Amino acid sequence: MSKGYGSTTVGRSSRRRVLRLAGGGLTMAVLGAGLTGCEDELATGGTGSTPPPRSASPEENGKAPEDGQAPKPLWTRTTAAQTYGDNDELVAVDGVVIASGDPLAALDGATGEERWSLSGGAVPGAPLLLGDGTLYLASGKYDGNVIGYVPGSGKEAWRSHLGKEYRQPRPVAVDAEQVYVIAEILELDNSSHTNVIAALNSSTGKVVWKEQRDLGTEQNGVHAVVQGRYLVYTDFKKNLTVRDTATGRQVWTQKTTKTSYGPFVVHQDLVIVPQGQRLQAFALSDGSEKWSVETEKFTTFREPSLVEDVLYIADSGRTLWALQPGTGKKVWQSTALKDTGAQVPRQFVKAGGALYGATDLDKQGGVHAFDAKTGALRWTFNDKSGDYHAWLVATDGKHVFALHGKKLHALPA
Repeated sequence: MSKGYGSTTVGRSSRRRVLRLAGGGLTMAVLGAGLTGCEDELATGGTGSTPPPRSASPEENGKAPEDGQAPKPLWTRTTAAQTYGDNDELVAVDGVVIASGDPLAALDGATGEERWSLSGGAVPGAPLLLGDGTLYLASGKYDGNVIGYVPGSGKEAWRSHLGKEYRQPRPVAVDAEQVYVIAEILELDNSSHTNVIAALNSSTGKVVWKEQRDLGTEQNGVHAVVQGRYLVYTDFKKNLTVRDTATGRQVWTQKTTKTSYGPFVVHQDLVIVPQGQRLQAFALSDGSEKWSVETEKFTTFREPSLVEDVLYIADSGRTLWALQPGTGKKVWQSTALKDTGAQVPRQFVKAGGALYGATDLDKQGGVHAFDAKTGALRWTFNDKSGDYHAWLVATDGKHVFALHGKKLHALPA
C-alpha cells in the first residue's frame, strides 16, 4: 500500500516532478512553457534508440511474437484522466481499471466498457488508495470529506470528516484498521502555514489521533506506506519519517537526498530508499542503516518497486537491478536498456513470467516487457502519441493496463 518519485540530475528537475508540483497546488498557467523540453538527459539515455522490430506481426491472440514486437492493445479508450505521474493514480481491482480524473470512471478490464462513473470523485494529484476491499479518495468536491467506495460498483461504503478547522484532507496510506490523512490547519484568516497528520478509524470514520507536523512541511507530495505498527512517509522537504500507527507518536525522522521525493519500499522490518548513487535500507524501529548498494559513479537510482518479494530498480545509467530486499544481494543485473538505448522505467508490475516497467517521458520509452528471471528486454509498447505525461502501468494478472495522458490501453499479460 505504498504511496507512494523521481530522480533529478544536478541543477535540473525532471519534468514529471514539475507536473506533480503543479498537481499539488501550482497552476499550469504559471508553469507555462517550462514544461517543454525539460527532460532528464541521464535518465532518458540521451540519443540512443530502440532497435526497430522485425517484420512479423503480432499473433491473433494478442500475445507478443518472439521477435520482440509489442502486442497490439486488446482495447484502447480515451479517459478523463488527470495524472501527475504517481503510481497510485491508476489501479486495477475487482475486474475494473480506474484512472484518477473527473469524472472518475471504472472501466471493465476485459472489454474497456464503463462500469460506473462518479462526478467530482477524485482530486487531481491525490492517490487512489486501496485497502480491505475499499477505494479511499479525497472528496473531489473539496468539502473536507474522505470517502470510501466499493471499487467494483462505485457505491459509497464509508465517509469521514476530519473537522472544520482543517482543509483538504488527503488520504496517504491505509491498513486494515485505519486511514491516514494529511490536511492543512486553518488559521483565523483562513490561511494555512502548518498541516496535520491523522488516523481515521476505517469502520466508524472517527479520528483516532492527530499530530501537527513541523513548520515548513507540506501537505502535498507525501508518499506513505504502513507496515505493522509503523507509518512511514517521505515528502518534498527531504524528510523520511516513521510514526507509531497506534498513537501517532514520531518514532524517528531523518533527512534524505534530493532524489528521494517519491516512492520507496518497505519490506518486513526495513524501509528502502534510493538516495542518489546509493540505495539504502534502514531499520523501521530506529532508523539505523542495515545495508546499502551503490551504482556506478555519476549515475543515480530511480524509483524502486517491490513485486513478489523481489526489489526492482533501474539507475540513470540504464542498468536494471533485481535485488533481495532483506539483504540487498543481487538476484540479477541487466544491461538490456543500455544495449538498446531504451528509456529507464520508474514503475514496475509483474504478470506471469514478465516484468513490466513504465517510463517517465515518451522518447524511447513507454511500457517495457522484461523477462522476470533475467531482465532481458522482450518488447516496448508505445502509442506514438508524443504526449508529455509519464506512463503509468497496472495489472489484474490477466491484462496489463498502460495509461499515457488520457489514453488507456489494455495489453495481454
